[in-house]
Amino acid sequence: MQISIIGSLSGGGSPVDATVNFLAQAREEGFRRVWMTQMPYEPDLLTVLAVALREVDGIEVGTGVVPIQNLHPMLMAQRALTLNLIAGGRFILGLGMTHAAVTEGMWGIPWDKPVRRLNEYLDGLLPLLAGEPADATGETVTTRGALQIPGAPRPDVYIAALGPQLLKIAGRRTAGTVTWMTGPKTLGDHVGPGLRGAAGDRLVRVVAALPMAVTDDVDGARAQAAEQFAMYGQLPSYRAMLDREGYAGPADAALIGDEATVTARVEELRAAGVDEYVGVPFDASPEVRARTRALLRALDSD
Repeated sequence: MQISIIGSLSGGGSPVDATVNFLAQAREEGFRRVWMTQMPYEPDLLTVLAVALREVDGIEVGTGVVPIQNLHPMLMAQRALTLNLIAGGRFILGLGMTHAAVTEGMWGIPWDKPVRRLNEYLDGLLPLLAGEPADATGETVTTRGALQIPGAPRPDVYIAALGPQLLKIAGRRTAGTVTWMTGPKTLGDHVGPGLRGAAGDRLVRVVAALPMAVTDDVDGARAQAAEQFAMYGQLPSYRAMLDREGYAGPADAALIGDEATVTARVEELRAAGVDEYVGVPFDASPEVRARTRALLRALDSD
């Protein structure tokens, strides 16, 4: 199982400088891949990565994830191919459906028909990423035309899929799924079988991101996790995964404890069929964050 680490655009100062520094540090520490989040209120992740991936070589970056509703498939393909041309093939395109509170509440875009919307989006996107023309007339989105970006490698596409229908789409049509707030029982009994059952003979991957803190102050870290990640206990898609796992809230999903305890939790993910674990250090203490990163590095070298 590959071990990766999450990065974020949140925080003070220049997001470009911060991302360049983050990628350089992760590379020097030995990480092979990082995943970067895109929140609706943050700077544009793909623009930032265009600079960061040119400045920092030797490490892969995946988006976890870019929402599809407010970006047409042709524009998404145009930006992804351009970015992967800059990156020399080190870019991975993670896409998601975001949530009704964002899509409808902030953008005024309907959130209905998610299965149809994702399928129609991929009908337009995937041919363009493969260097082929798109001719996809849909009910929610229509894509017609071609791109001319010579030499741009096709990025792998991952879908943030949790429900059975979206897992089927991800399994049939993409490289795999990226999950969040989803525990080992659900990953092993629901996500993996749903994804791989739809993939047939195709090789697909389960990428699972979860909060992580290597610390002796378990109660303090749990309190931080409960506060930082509270909204994920309210969003329906994540709430369903927490309920399926038997977790009362997001703090239960976090991997918290000393090195032996957290290593055992990571091994549960491996046993559940996870192909890549993305650690999300969250504790406010610099010492705990450093200790967490050290364990991630050690686990990835095993």
